[in-house]
Amino acid sequence: MGMDDKVQNKSKDARGKAKEAAGAATGNDKLKAKGRDDQNQAKAKEAGRHAKEAGKNVKDSLKR
Repeated sequence: MGMDDKVQNKSKDARGKAKEAAGAATGNDKLKAKGRDDQNQAKAKEAGRHAKEAGKNVKDSLKR
């Protein structure tokens, strides 16, 4: 997991925000919900990426 994953997560979050806004503007509750879901998925993946990086940092510090 690297920069590509971070960019993908940010992109999915941005798409989710756009879907949510479009749903709110048109009164489409399903589109709003899908947008929120996309945002939550992106945030969960980003949190996982952070946890993995933290684990790697701990592992690297123990090697010294």
